Amino acid sequence: MTDDHHGRAPKFDYQPALPIPNGKAFMWLFLSTEIMFFAGLIGTYIVLRFGALTWPSTHDVHLAEIWGAANTFVLICSSVTIVLALEAAKSGNASTAKGWMLLTLLLGCVFLGIKMYEYNAKFSHGVYPQHPHSQIYEKPDIYYAQAVRTRLTALKAGFENKTDRTEEDTARIGVVDDILRKVDVAEKTLRDNPDSPEGRILIFQLSDEIYPRASIHEHRASPAHAGGGRSQFKLVALEEGTAGGHLAGLNDQYSWLKLPIMIPGGNMWASTYFLLTGFHALHVVVGLIAFAILMTMTLDRHAAGVIENVGLYWHFVDLVWIFLFPLLYLF
Repeated sequence: MTDDHHGRAPKFDYQPALPIPNGKAFMWLFLSTEIMFFAGLIGTYIVLRFGALTWPSTHDVHLAEIWGAANTFVLICSSVTIVLALEAAKSGNASTAKGWMLLTLLLGCVFLGIKMYEYNAKFSHGVYPQHPHSQIYEKPDIYYAQAVRTRLTALKAGFENKTDRTEEDTARIGVVDDILRKVDVAEKTLRDNPDSPEGRILIFQLSDEIYPRASIHEHRASPAHAGGGRSQFKLVALEEGTAGGHLAGLNDQYSWLKLPIMIPGGNMWASTYFLLTGFHALHVVVGLIAFAILMTMTLDRHAAGVIENVGLYWHFVDLVWIFLFPLLYLF
């Protein structure tokens, strides 16, 4: 404000724009759109999750809480390191700033590495977001039994048509025949008594042998299979070293089988899980690209503004994961 000593009204000087740099203003505007984007995704997930009749437990779909917690810790640490890089740049210590930036980049890579390990645990068991890769069926019905039969028939034909069949191939044919007999019994029972639950129970027992779900067993141990009661399922030893600590079924004992699996609510879970974590992982990749570009620059006082803007974006990515972790892993 300036005063006029000749009795005229004072004049005010107005800031022509926001009192922050244009780059930061743009970043806040961009983050506001990202907030709306993830709010829509997370809100949709909440509606689907709590409105679903059935929803698989975390161990049913090879989702281990320990890996989600580890990734949360990794991202929180990366938020600290990016702040330390900014402070070092403001102090004019370019080498220290670059060291903290490199550590932030490495922590982001660790996050993606853990996520790839988690994805592989699902892909290796036929848990995909959609067909034809997905092996998930949601009900122990005739369609599931037919899918199992189709896969077994294709496997048997492949082994029998080999010109150089080995003893291992002969043993595999025996395994296929054993499972086919169970499919035959279940389908015959369902055809002969369509109004009786016997056929569906047999199909359910078959699905439990192929892919036992931890949520339906009170003890994740190895009680022996007792022959023919309707409520008794074949349990095998807890598989060691697998994400989620699931029970090992026929698909685990014979990795070449790759039979269809039965997980009630599994397809909806897979669609929402891979959508949310996939978009978040994509944002992590964008952040890592930004860090890699910053590593080629001199991170002194002149680069502090750029580091701050990239840091704002990275803090947002971290905050989104803090919401995703309890939603996907704990509820």
